[in-house]
Amino acid sequence: MPPSPLVLSTLTATTVGYLLGTVPSADLAAKAAEREQTIDLRESGTGNPGATNAAEVLGKKWGAAVLGADIAKAGLASVLGRRLAGPVGATAASTAAVIGHCYPIWNGGKGGKGVAASIGQVLGTFPAYFPLDVGVAVATAALPTLKERAFVANSTASAVWVASALVWWKKQWPTGWDDSAHGSLPIGAAVSSLCIASKFLANPIERDAEGNAIGIERVAQ
Repeated sequence: MPPSPLVLSTLTATTVGYLLGTVPSADLAAKAAEREQTIDLRESGTGNPGATNAAEVLGKKWGAAVLGADIAKAGLASVLGRRLAGPVGATAASTAAVIGHCYPIWNGGKGGKGVAASIGQVLGTFPAYFPLDVGVAVATAALPTLKERAFVANSTASAVWVASALVWWKKQWPTGWDDSAHGSLPIGAAVSSLCIASKFLANPIERDAEGNAIGIERVAQ
């Protein structure tokens, strides 16, 4: 029995989302920055090709550009996915974009942590949650114990995201895009959260005496 049109459309949305996620925003920013030589963000600062490291190594304007691009990747993926397969397509595509950002096939899976891409996923699938997401981010940043522990802070934010998605689905509340939350919403939040957590565990961060973020594995070298 051939797969249904919805299954095929969802698979197409997932593929498109993953490919969008693999666009190397930070690498492109590093090449575009006016420097005497191109900087490899995987060998500088924390070693993470993401917005925070780009801001510390290349400058704040480049960090902001990378942040915007990474958010846009997952946001665009959700828009295209929604056109292809409705709410489930939006979730599948944006989740795949986060995975593609974290584990791009083009360079052996050496991608960023996916936090910015997950913001794009929230905006593209669950904008009703975004104010709460911002509130959690502000709260964790205000607590010194969490501010210095990126993994704990991110895990807290991820837990709230997944829990909120479950509540929205159970209550069938509107998401900001759809009249009622689809069952794929908490699944997408959980998958992206696990993907991001795996990157934090693989590349933990601590800060030096000046407060600069440094990857622990780079400190050990």
